[in-house]
Formats: sequence, C-alpha cells, structure tokens
Amino acid sequence: MKQLSLFDDELYSSIRQILGRSERPRLGAQAAPAQGKAPPDPRAYWLVGRLLALEGKVTREGAARAARELARRLKEDFGGRYPPAKLRQMHELYQAFPEQGALRPELSWAHYQQLLKVKNPQARSFYLQEAAGNSWSARELARQAASHYYERQQSPGGPVKGHFVLEFLGLESEGRLQESKLEEALLDKLQQFLLELGKGFAFVGRQKRVAAASGRPFYVDLVFYHYLLKCFVVVDLKAGELTHRDIGQMDLYVRLCDDKWRGEGDGPTLGIILCAQKDQSAVQYSVLKESRQLFASTYQLYLPTEEELTERLGLEVREAVAAGW
Repeated sequence: MKQLSLFDDELYSSIRQILGRSERPRLGAQAAPAQGKAPPDPRAYWLVGRLLALEGKVTREGAARAARELARRLKEDFGGRYPPAKLRQMHELYQAFPEQGALRPELSWAHYQQLLKVKNPQARSFYLQEAAGNSWSARELARQAASHYYERQQSPGGPVKGHFVLEFLGLESEGRLQESKLEEALLDKLQQFLLELGKGFAFVGRQKRVAAASGRPFYVDLVFYHYLLKCFVVVDLKAGELTHRDIGQMDLYVRLCDDKWRGEGDGPTLGIILCAQKDQSAVQYSVLKESRQLFASTYQLYLPTEEELTERLGLEVREAVAAGW
C-alpha cells in the first residue's frame, strides 16, 4: 500500500468522505438536529483516527500539529464543525480502542469524550462496560469517573464511599484521610440512628462483602439483623436523587444476601436506600416483589417510617455541613 502523507489529496479525500457520510441522517439513529445532520458517529470518528494513525503516520507527539493542518482543510468543506481539538480526539479514540469491535453502539460521542479523559486502560474499559450495561448518560459517566468509582470497586477492603460523602456534602476532596473521616463519621451516625429508631436492630457489619455467582464482589455499606423480624437489613448510602439504577442495585444486594446469609426460619432480606443531599434527602425501603405483602402486613409494625428516616438523615447531613466536615 502506498504511504500517504497527511497532506496527500487521496488521504484527505478519504477523511472528507467518512465525515460527509457520518453527517447524513442514519436509519434508527437518534433524532437529528434541526439542520438535518445526524448526531456525531463514534464509528466514523474511529475510522478517521485510524486513517490518521496508520495512513497519515500521525504519532501522539505530532497529533496537535496534524490536527491543526487537517482542521484548516476541512474548514473549506465543513465550516468550523471539525476544530483541531475534535480531530485530536478522533486520533485518541483509535489509540484508546485499536479494535473497532471494542466500541459499544449504545454509547454516544459524548460518552467517548469522557472515556478519553480516563488514562488508565483498565479503568477506561471498566467504565465503557458499566456505562453501556447500565445505560449511563454521558453526565453520569463523568460523575462516576470523577468520584473514582473504578478505584473504589478495586479497593481490597471494599469500595471507598468517602467520595460519595464529599459529593453530597458539596465539599472538595482533601485527601484520603479527610475522606475516611467523613465516611466514618456519617456511617457512624447512620448506624446509631437506626439502632435508636428501630426496635430489634442488631449491628452485623460495615462494608460487608457479598459475592455474586460470577465471583464479582459487592460491598454493602451497613448490615443489620432484625431479631424481632428474623431477617437481615441491608443499607446503602447514595448521593443525589434516587434513580432506577439505585433501586436495581439494591434489589441485587437483597437477592445476594438472601442467597448467601438467609438461614432456615429467617424472613426475606430488607433493603433501605438512603439518598443524601445537601438540600433534600430521601429514604426508601426496598423489598423484592414476592415479599411485599409480608412487608406491608408485618415488617412495617417494627420499623421506623420512611418519613422518620428521611427527617433524621436530613438532620445528619445538615449537621455535617455546619460542622465543616
């Protein structure tokens, strides 16, 4: 194959054709913008990146210069839609994902822009799979990466929830010591008010490990055993508004705990989701569909109401903010 320089008309024509085709509305694609153009196509951008790397011989070191030169030429055909920064990202996309099959069709260009900010290849692959598998928006992906979700999942002692604590308290990270203190302080309070408000709660553990059938470990923030109801109670602390994903994750915890810990004579495991925010907190009990009747007829007689828990959680968050944690 003839080696082409970045300034070769044949190479430029190939890039122009790829970008031109990508702007045509695609069957089954998201709704196109008002001007009739299709949304950005990561597969097309990957092809451009591949051409730059393999045909244009553009290296990481030379990417900035090459992007400036290419942007100048593309401006004649596409206006300013392909600035140097965007072209560099196309080159980076190919470098990050050398195999086109690794791209997930569920993810948009905005998702890949966030993934390119993750420099650790293992973390990037993790976020790619999590975002696609859990239908994360690009904003949610950015939030999870900023809170070091991958590192928390990989921690030998279990995920570090200090990032969540910092997030809903509206504070910036001040290092691992501060994060640990915040986590410990808030979970101490959550543990204490459940023991105070609910008769029959006995503390079992914090960051309790439970493994799925695949061997993947999960870590539950707080685990209690309710000796009057004879069931485990698992508590998960979340930052921000309650989402369907939070409910789905709690359902997973409840099923895993039933499978791993529930003994003969024990009732179904009960979940409590605590969503803490600076201005408004929320609490929701979570039971599996087959246990709802039991929850309504028996469990609620021995448990604090969601309103009581919400009020107490909100108080703890406000006190934490006032104390400057």
